[in-house]
Amino acid sequence: MLESLFKLSENKTTLKTEIIAGFTTFLTMGYIIFVNPDILSQAGIDRDAAFVATCVASALATLAMGLYANYPIALAPGMGVNAFFTYSVVLGAGHSWQVALGAVFLAGVLFLILTVLPIREWVINAIPPSQKIAIAAGIGLFLAIIALQNMATVIDHPVTLVTLGDIAEPTVLLAIFCFLIIVTLEARKIPGAIIIGIFVTTLLGMLFGITEIKGVFSMPPSLSPTLGQLDIAGAFDIAMLGIVLAFLFVHMFDTAGTLVSVANSANLLDKDGKLPRLNKVLLADSTTMAAGAVIGTSPTTSYIESTAGVNAGGRTGLTAVVVALLFLASLFLSPLVGSIPSYATFPVLLFVATYMVKNVTLLDWEDMTEYVPAVVTIIVMPLSFSITDGIGFGIISYAILKITTGQFNRSHIPALIMALVFVSKYVFLGTE
Repeated sequence: MLESLFKLSENKTTLKTEIIAGFTTFLTMGYIIFVNPDILSQAGIDRDAAFVATCVASALATLAMGLYANYPIALAPGMGVNAFFTYSVVLGAGHSWQVALGAVFLAGVLFLILTVLPIREWVINAIPPSQKIAIAAGIGLFLAIIALQNMATVIDHPVTLVTLGDIAEPTVLLAIFCFLIIVTLEARKIPGAIIIGIFVTTLLGMLFGITEIKGVFSMPPSLSPTLGQLDIAGAFDIAMLGIVLAFLFVHMFDTAGTLVSVANSANLLDKDGKLPRLNKVLLADSTTMAAGAVIGTSPTTSYIESTAGVNAGGRTGLTAVVVALLFLASLFLSPLVGSIPSYATFPVLLFVATYMVKNVTLLDWEDMTEYVPAVVTIIVMPLSFSITDGIGFGIISYAILKITTGQFNRSHIPALIMALVFVSKYVFLGTE
């Protein structure tokens, strides 16, 4: 049955290899079951329900990728977009988490429509390559400031806006230690570096009497506080347009980048450099994004950590199925997850930020019309606390500079249309 379903022999792999690859992938991305509930709970979502939603949505999305598309790619709520959900859409713009989930649902539906229609490539090209790089780097800085605030390493200041926190505080020291141990282990290519960092830091907190472990195993908490609680009608408000588009574009670019990276690592691209069964991959991704909103979590997306499983030999959807089963098994760890303190989870956000910021090296620093709008995006995103505004200001400045320097051509038309959409938003709706 497994041979027929996953074509193990054709992909030159075995059951044992696929299982090991699945465990390897989960070990590198399992931190999401600790971090995502922490972030979503700040938006007002019940933490226990957010934990269950994270596990269930990750399992369903990864199963869809494994069984339908037959790729060793795991999915879970994305880092960066979950922070955007909480800190920009809910806490920043003042929308309810139910409306935010409605926006995620609409973005998933739009992604599904674009996958089916022959305009997907046009939409992806609406964002210039330099802006795609800038968006990734800008989200990295956005995550960094959120992480540093929650670690209390950086605090607010009435004059300078931000300043250094009290780094002599035990929890601040533990958070800094957690970040450093994660980086050290990752640099030494130790599997599960992030999870090890989280548990070591939590253990130290216990030894110092700062943290108390509430238990390890129990039956899964109820999902009812989030299941079906999304407000789709509220998300149809014109003021939500920019937010829906931000969810859509960030998700699309994240997915595209991950697919290319994982496919290259596994030698899955065909002779033309294209990914076979791409439509199945995107259908699985977009459908489960919308389903995740119904369950009660921020957008699920393909994880770059899937390359760890690929490097361990994973070549088929069986690897993804193993990851999905491990997410479901994690449902019984709710007491342990609830015991993990924020000073052991937000350093993970800072670590992910460092990965994303390194994208700036890919910019063309010789062309001012390319790197200046990119820098605008990178700066505005964290300082406005909004991925939407970062994208908006970057696209507008990009279109203007291409026109004023006489470099505008047909390839820039999609960017111009997007710029006009954002200008209309700011003129008629303001920055709310």
